[in-house]
Amino acid sequence: MSATPTITIFVRHSANCKYRGDEFYRRCNCRKHFRWFAKGNQHRRTANTRSWSEAEENKRELADQLSGRVVEAVAAAERDIGSAVDVFIAEKRVEGLTSDLIKKYTLWLGRLVSFCEGHGVYTLRAIDRELLIAFCANWETLYPSSMTRSKLLERYKSFLRFCVEAGWLASVPKWPKIQTETTPTMPLTMSEYNRLLDAVYAVVRSPENPTMDNQTYKFWASRVQGLFQLMRWSGLSIQDALTFRRDGLIHHDDKYRVVTQRTKTGTDVSVVIPPLVAEELLALSNDNTAFFFWSGVGSKKSICSNWGKRFIVPCFEAAGIPRNGHMLAHRLRDTFACELLTAGVGLEDVSKLLGHKSIRTTEKSYAPWVRGRQDRLDELVMQTWPKSNKKERAGRKKAT
Repeated sequence: MSATPTITIFVRHSANCKYRGDEFYRRCNCRKHFRWFAKGNQHRRTANTRSWSEAEENKRELADQLSGRVVEAVAAAERDIGSAVDVFIAEKRVEGLTSDLIKKYTLWLGRLVSFCEGHGVYTLRAIDRELLIAFCANWETLYPSSMTRSKLLERYKSFLRFCVEAGWLASVPKWPKIQTETTPTMPLTMSEYNRLLDAVYAVVRSPENPTMDNQTYKFWASRVQGLFQLMRWSGLSIQDALTFRRDGLIHHDDKYRVVTQRTKTGTDVSVVIPPLVAEELLALSNDNTAFFFWSGVGSKKSICSNWGKRFIVPCFEAAGIPRNGHMLAHRLRDTFACELLTAGVGLEDVSKLLGHKSIRTTEKSYAPWVRGRQDRLDELVMQTWPKSNKKERAGRKKAT
């Protein structure tokens, strides 16, 4: 049996901790760590807790392990929430999630950690149903959309499932149920789409810009129309369309193809578009020649917000197209998807064209538009109709 090294508990204070000058201060909520020497080298390890008393218990177990004594495994639930979040985020980076999605996970899970700490909860074991109900209590105010609340709930559940798979939790604590109010997917009709393109001229030359010269007017009108056509015929989201690169429009074998990667999921997209639409896009001018619409400066969210307020919402309003619970720009993407489905294109193929990671995502939004499925449902309904209907009607007609 080897000699037991001397293990020291110390604190790594957060940047705003008023006790950060004292690494042995016991009463703050900063993370506790271990330090010891073995074979001439210094070793450090997290204590997996913010409690000094729990760190003392974990120190004894670590000493038993280092000395070679057989001990029971450390309780899985003693993992502190903050370090579990760090490992979860690290795995998401390894999986190749986009930086935008990583930031969202970091923000969401940071809120969970802060809430738990504010209620004196620092370890995974202490998370219970009552705490989660309190955590979700103000969601309806923070996130008015039930779909947003539902998606956020699934993100948090995925973190806790990760903790179970890692052996830190015995099971996922039960979350409160969230009823989602789904708005039926409604593509634009041909009439609405044409009105939308026509509305561009009135919106660009609005009363707010009475002195706009013809060159500037044509510049912006062609760009807005180009954006609408790109989204309609490629199915790109507003962010992916506005930041679409010129080298992503490939001309080969007399076909023009949009080739890009979805910002939201990192999934590859490859869609052929009509030659006339492609040629109009190529004719557009832009200060940054690497992109069709984006300057390349600022965040991608900024350009979406700016174009949304300046052009997209006003154009839809001028065209008389109501919102009815929909994201306006997304209706162009819906038009692309629904036209394919009603033409008989399979759900799996449409899912790939949209850049969805899972076909379940496509099915959730577009299942009612699958022509083959609806035809089969119609046939099943018609089979229940009485076969004698025609004879009965004929009999009644003859009697009269």
